[in-house]
Amino acid sequence: MERILAEADLTEFTIRQLDGGTYNSVYRVTSPEGDFVLKISPAGQPGLTYERNLMRTEAMFCTLGHTVAPVPEVVHTDFSRSLTSGDALLMTCLPGRPLFGRCDVDRPSIRRQLGPAVAALHEVTGPGFGYPQLGLHSSWTSAFFAMVGAVQADAERHGVTLPEIPLDAAVFDEVKRPALVHFDLWDGNILTDTGLTGLVDGERAFWGDPVAEFVSLALFSSIEHDTDFLAGYGFEFTDSARVRLAAYQAYLYSIMLVERVPRGSTDDSMERLVTDALKAAVDVLA
Repeated sequence: MERILAEADLTEFTIRQLDGGTYNSVYRVTSPEGDFVLKISPAGQPGLTYERNLMRTEAMFCTLGHTVAPVPEVVHTDFSRSLTSGDALLMTCLPGRPLFGRCDVDRPSIRRQLGPAVAALHEVTGPGFGYPQLGLHSSWTSAFFAMVGAVQADAERHGVTLPEIPLDAAVFDEVKRPALVHFDLWDGNILTDTGLTGLVDGERAFWGDPVAEFVSLALFSSIEHDTDFLAGYGFEFTDSARVRLAAYQAYLYSIMLVERVPRGSTDDSMERLVTDALKAAVDVLA
């Protein structure tokens, strides 16, 4: 890590590991040049199909997102894996603390600020659809069906039983533009102070339907109840958008069930919560 930071032209620094990460090792770096966050990916095989080269996807997300929203700026990358066993990403450290569990902020105001910030991210257009690390597709329908197929294959590999997710290609064919989707904007990845200060951890980003973003923004709930966010974003639901949202909920909750195995999770209450949410989403699609 010291060699990576030296290559980033930091002269003196202290390194402190941060808690809370479930995939990468994350460190706070303090130096005369400023405060930074260093992330290093795990070595070895990915737990799920899409969990490969995620650090490179996050670097892409930050590079593009930083120009339009409160997203960290990339300072240095090392994807050679010659200095560490994984990829390394150094980025600016944004102010604020995660929104999750906070009772000292004006939540409606934060959600109204969040709306236009997310909408600005979704205006960024990609060269194709899907996860950049897996190869892009010419249509969103093809990309999303492949994403669902991959998590179903992961479930079989890890011995997890998933319900079948009914998909109607016609509603996904309506998506014509590959938008930049963070896909992990739960409250833990939204930074706040007196206002919105950052959107972080974009490693699971893909190019696709902006409606997919609404799953993690209202985890285990419905974004349609979040009138403050929707007012700031400027979105009105259609029947087909609601169908697509249910499909994206089913996809994310499937991921959350399957990833428990490679991560060794033993939280039974969370498993029940995710299982119930997955069933509810599939029932909408049936």
